[in-house]
Amino acid sequence: MKYRTLGRSSLEVSEIGFGGWALGGGWGTQEDADSAAALHRAIDLGLNFIDTAEGYGSGRSERVIGQVVKERSERIYVATKTPPREGPWPPSPYCLAADRYPEDYLRANVEERLKNLGTDCLDLLQLHTWTRAWNRDPRPLEVLRKLREEGKIRRIGISTPEQDQNCVVDLMRRGYLDVVQVIYNLFEQEPAAEILPVAKETGTGVIVRVVFDEGILTGKYRRGHRFPENDFRSKYFEGDRLDRAVDRVEQVRADIAEAGLDRGYGLADVALKFALAQTAVSTVIPGMRNPQQVEWNLRASEKPDLPDELLLKLRRHHWLRGVWYSGK
Repeated sequence: MKYRTLGRSSLEVSEIGFGGWALGGGWGTQEDADSAAALHRAIDLGLNFIDTAEGYGSGRSERVIGQVVKERSERIYVATKTPPREGPWPPSPYCLAADRYPEDYLRANVEERLKNLGTDCLDLLQLHTWTRAWNRDPRPLEVLRKLREEGKIRRIGISTPEQDQNCVVDLMRRGYLDVVQVIYNLFEQEPAAEILPVAKETGTGVIVRVVFDEGILTGKYRRGHRFPENDFRSKYFEGDRLDRAVDRVEQVRADIAEAGLDRGYGLADVALKFALAQTAVSTVIPGMRNPQQVEWNLRASEKPDLPDELLLKLRRHHWLRGVWYSGK
């Protein structure tokens, strides 16, 4: 396993971390024993960074992770997230920060995160979503600064809303954030335009999520596949979205074969290495549900970097799915 510095901190984190959403049950039925086995195997292989959230099974993911970390002697860094109070997701431009992230709520929520993870100080607390409307008066981040001074949290971050990831750029420049968590993958490359360069300029750590675009970039799904109703991907890929995504995955696969890497690199390896080619990225956090998935994903760290020629070619797969005339 290779390691990278988390922004301007002194932390050396595994360049492949562990995304904990599925451990809460949001990706279909998940047994805690399988989750624990996956976490233990990942730590055995050198992984030392785990990301989770309250929203991943109403704290279930946190509790499983907290128990595993307690059983290990290694120093494991755990990031978690606090969601806003009830209201639109992502927040509306008309939402008030004082209503969605009031101080009393943030303080109570942080105490719950500490309890679930079995610790007295959070390595990283991220607000689970944000709106650009709050940048003029980011009071929730001022509250987190107080909590940091009080020893409840060590670092402050925001997990970007997919509809406006660039909303964090101004906050990075103003020094409010230690870390940002962004969507960056072969289909979603917009962070390369501004977020990643600004992160590098400001020393802001970058966590990359959705590196497999919710699993499609692993290459294991075919046209016509249907996800169970208790798997959020049944909505994410509803209608013809999955079939269209599969067609684009085949184009990526063809580029890999043309570069002569189809035998040494799986599609998932290439997806991970593409994200890690950005030096501003601190860690990439694919979801993993069992030890086999852990081994498949972590092996990518030791593989050679992708050739520059292939990296340049892969840029063509940037897919503007939110634009009305190209659809999602």
